[in-house]
This record gives sequence, structure tokens and C-alpha cells, in this order.
Amino acid sequence: MEKISSKLSEIKNKIEEAKNRANVNHDVTIIAVTKQVSIDRAQEAINAGLIHLGENRPEGLLAKKSELNNQAKWHYIGSLQSRKVKQVINEIDYLHSLDRISLAEEINKRAEKTINCFVQANVSGEQSKHGLKTEEVIPFIQSLGQFDKIRVVGLMTMAPNTEDQTVIRNVFKNLKNLQQEVVKLNLPYAPCHELSMGMSNDYEIAVEEGATFVRIGTALVG
Repeated sequence: MEKISSKLSEIKNKIEEAKNRANVNHDVTIIAVTKQVSIDRAQEAINAGLIHLGENRPEGLLAKKSELNNQAKWHYIGSLQSRKVKQVINEIDYLHSLDRISLAEEINKRAEKTINCFVQANVSGEQSKHGLKTEEVIPFIQSLGQFDKIRVVGLMTMAPNTEDQTVIRNVFKNLKNLQQEVVKLNLPYAPCHELSMGMSNDYEIAVEEGATFVRIGTALVG
């Protein structure tokens, strides 16, 4: 299995090239998606300098966090069932899948600190994907002002699994436009400066379109 450090170097180079192509200079945070990999492999990621790790199941998150002695910042990147909020919400630094009021209510009830949340948008409109419809995102964010434990740091989406780069790019471009609309609202609880988009097969396009967080699994730790 190839060392994570060498994979990371290649990915960082591609991110810099994408930033140069698009003439953007903001930081891009790499989230190593460690779901379905061993604790040892996650430790290797930390040793390579990756402090942002992503999990999509409570069990995987809690098992790795307990073994890795809080060396990482933890991102919950999967859909989170309301009944499982109490298991994970005080163990994470970021939630990437806020998409309904019932989840916001449960987070506000259980959280012991303010939670950095990405609102998930289903920009592509695929039925298989979670997230709010594009036109639902702003009304949803406006409704979150009642929850003092929720801070909307950005938006998240997933592009379709397709070879058509134009389709992928349009999804990311539309999320960026939506994010800028939220920023203009100037909501104190929703600064919304971040964009979580791009995975192993499309992170370069995402960076070109403004991603500030990319979620990379297979190409990095797989």
C-alpha cells in the first residue's frame, strides 16, 4: 500500500496547480476521509501532517478518536440521524450534513458548545443524495437563528458520479453562487465563508470553483 505522505504530496501539488489555473489564493483544507480504513492508517495520516479527519458513522468516529488521543480535528461527513446526535455531536469539530430542522433542534439540545456546521445542499437534484434543494437553502439558514449552538460556517455538496466535467463544474459553481448569496445576508450565526466540496475524483475542479475544504478518501488513504 502506497504511503500516505507520497499521496499527500501529489494531491497538494494538484491543488496548487488548480488554484493557479483559477487564479485563487485562499487556503484549501484537506480532510482525510478515514471511513473504512484502519486506526493504524488513520494514524499514518496524522503522522503525514493531516490533522483533519472525516468519518461518516458514529462507531468509526468514536473508535478512532479514542485510539488517536485527540490528535485530530474531526469532521462528521455522513448523514446524521437525529437519534445518533447525542453520540457524536460533542466529539466533533465540524458537521458537514445539516439539512433539516429536526436535526438542528437535536443538535441544539445536545451540544455543549457551538457546533461548526455546513448546510448540505443537493445541487445536482439527484434523488439518491441527501441535502436541501437549492431554493430551500436560504430559507432554511434563515430559520436557524433560533439555535444558539449552531454556527453555519459554510455549504456542502456532492457532485454526480460522472465523467462529464461540465456537469460537475456547474454543480460546484452553483454552490459557490449560493454561498455568496448567504454571505450577503450578513447573518451573525451564519458567516458561511467555507465551501466543502470535491472528493477524490473531482477535487481539482472543486478547488477551481472555490472549495475551501475537500474530502479525500480513496486517493489519499485508500
